[in-house]
Amino acid sequence: MSDLHASVEVTPQGLSVVVPHHGDPAPTLALLDALRTQVGAPPLQLIVVDDASPEPFPDAAGVIVLRRESNGGFGAAVNTGVAAASQERLLVLNSDLQLDPAFVSSLIAAASPWPRTVAAPMVVGLDGATQWAGRRWPRTRHHVVEWLTPLARFRPRLQEAVGHDTRCVAGAVLPVDWVLGAALLMPADAFRAAGGFDERYFMNVEEVDLQRRLTAAGVPSVFLGTVKVRHEGGGSSDSARRVRWVTQARIRYAEKWGEHPGLLRFGLRGASAVNLAFNTGRRILGRDVRPVQTYRRELAAIRPGGAR
Repeated sequence: MSDLHASVEVTPQGLSVVVPHHGDPAPTLALLDALRTQVGAPPLQLIVVDDASPEPFPDAAGVIVLRRESNGGFGAAVNTGVAAASQERLLVLNSDLQLDPAFVSSLIAAASPWPRTVAAPMVVGLDGATQWAGRRWPRTRHHVVEWLTPLARFRPRLQEAVGHDTRCVAGAVLPVDWVLGAALLMPADAFRAAGGFDERYFMNVEEVDLQRRLTAAGVPSVFLGTVKVRHEGGGSSDSARRVRWVTQARIRYAEKWGEHPGLLRFGLRGASAVNLAFNTGRRILGRDVRPVQTYRRELAAIRPGGAR
C-alpha cells in the first residue's frame, strides 16, 4: 500500500485534487482544463496518477504527475496521489467527469455545514439521468436483484431493491450510508487515519469499504443534491472486465464485512440459472442473445479468482 503518511507539509488554504488516470489521456486533459478555469475556487493542487497506463499521461503545466510502475486499480492510484497531497481537504475525481465552471466552489459551499464528512454531488450521466450517488450499505439481495436479467425492464422501479437511496434527488441534502466514488470531497487527515482505500479491491466497492471505516470513526457520508456533475462512466475498461471486477469486489466486501460471501455466490449462481432459462426463451423467440455463452461468462465472474 502507498505511504499515505509521507512527509508532506500540509497547508489549509486550498484543495488537493487527485485524479487517477488509465487509458486515453484526452478526458483527463479536458478535466484538468476545467479545473484550471474554475470560478471562485480556492487554490488547487492538481495531482494526476498514471496507473501504468498503456498510453502514458503527458507532463502538464501546473500538475503533479505521478507514475505507478504497475496497474493497481482505482484505490491504489488514489492512495499514491494522496501521499503527495499537501492540502487539508481532498477532492478525488474520476477522469471522465465534465465539470461546470463553478463546480468546485459550489461543492465546497454546499459541504460547509458538514466539515467532517465524505461529501459527494449528484452524479448524472451524459444523458442527464441520475446515477444515484447516494446509496444503502450493500446487501446480498441488492446484488441478486441487479443480476437478474428478467428484471432489467423493471429497473427504473427497482432502485431501492438494488441499493439506491431514492431520497437522493436534485436539491436534496442528507446523510446517507455511502456515496458514489466518482467525486468525493473529504478531510485528508480522516482519509489517512482510516488507511486510505483498501488496495485489495482492484476496482469498484473500494469507496464503500472506505466509507464504512470512516463512518465507524465518526466521519459520515453526505449527499449534496444541490451540486451536479456529469459522469461518462466505464471509460477505461470493457464491460466484461468491469462485470468481473465489480462481482469479485462485492464478494471480497462480503467476506470482509460479514455479509456471508457463500450466500452471495449461491444467490448469484441461482440468478444466473434463471437468466439462462430466460435468455433461452428469448433466443427461441428470435432475439439475438447467446444464452449458454452468457451463462458461462456470468459463472466465470462469480468464480473465485475471476477479478482480473
